[in-house]
Amino acid sequence: MGDQSPCAALCNVFNKVKPYLAMVSLQFGYAGMYIVSMVCLKRGMSNYILATYRHVVATIVIAPFAVVLERKIRPKMTLPIFLRIVALGFLEPVLDQNLYYLGLKLTTATYTSAFVNMLPAVTFILAIIFRLEKVNVKKIRSVAKIIGTVITVIGAMVMTLYKGPIIDFIKSGGAIHHGTANESADKHWVTGTIFLIGSICSWSGFFILQSFTLKKYPAELSLTAMICFVGMIEDAVVSLIMVRDLNAWKIGWDSRLLAATYSGVFCSGVAYYVQGVVIRQRGPVFVTSFSPLCMIITAVLGAIILAEKIHLGSILGAIIIVTGLYTVVWGKSKDGKNSERDEKSNGLQELPITGNGRSITVEDEINGVAKIGTNPALKNPFTTRGT
Repeated sequence: MGDQSPCAALCNVFNKVKPYLAMVSLQFGYAGMYIVSMVCLKRGMSNYILATYRHVVATIVIAPFAVVLERKIRPKMTLPIFLRIVALGFLEPVLDQNLYYLGLKLTTATYTSAFVNMLPAVTFILAIIFRLEKVNVKKIRSVAKIIGTVITVIGAMVMTLYKGPIIDFIKSGGAIHHGTANESADKHWVTGTIFLIGSICSWSGFFILQSFTLKKYPAELSLTAMICFVGMIEDAVVSLIMVRDLNAWKIGWDSRLLAATYSGVFCSGVAYYVQGVVIRQRGPVFVTSFSPLCMIITAVLGAIILAEKIHLGSILGAIIIVTGLYTVVWGKSKDGKNSERDEKSNGLQELPITGNGRSITVEDEINGVAKIGTNPALKNPFTTRGT
């Protein structure tokens, strides 16, 4: 077998780093959403209406791609799958996002993005409960995931609980406005934190249920479009109950339109699809382990745009969180390699073949009974999927 061509080698490398690039890009998108949403909510827009408009936009953007690109591969809709989509639409578009917006309104963008770093830990625990993650303390990769999760939580707590002196990287003239916002937020800090905890639990549950649903309905774009559509309807019902003033639905060429469009396109439509693809390849814990990067990006943008002060505790917490992130990702990368090796081994040991209904084993292969790769009937039926 000859050496790979430079083009093939480059493609191989790109395929390996694609999940990492996708998740890092999403964190930049989420960071922008924190800032835009904070501005919009501070100017009086209802979080319920913002969530509804967000999914109106997401449905309009994603649905045409789903109809055209997956028309031949879309599985048949069944009642159990539909009920899962209804549950997914409630967990993320309704419950998670409204609790998140309420928490964001009562605290700050930097605090919210820091607290969301609890997401990998909660998702990891749920993944163990629902047997999506296997933990063997005798394996270094499992120990790395556990330690990395703990380090990530510790970093988030350091960033949240320890402020320390202000590190003024950027001179800003918005300190007075920021101080007023902080005084108001301090009065509702506990309530905001409770809302954020509820948001994280809902978001983690969404990732777990999405992982199960994709096994029964492996059409990411179509599933994304339906989640956005169902979430839009459920959000609209909740909004009409919670907000009785019809004037609150008015939207113009302002921050409200920007927040709804930006979050709908990037953080609902694109994010649901990309997360679904990566979840099928690497699992829900891999997806959530990148959320700490969003906190760092948000802290920088918050200092520039919202005049939020960056404290020494934020910097120390960020360093600890990145350390935990890389530890979890290392453990997940080892999981992927071992999964591929195990499945290839299983595929060679026993392959379902043949006109006489007999399975060809490794011994048969050695004796020349069949040559894998020369006969279309001998293709390995097992597909490789990272855990």
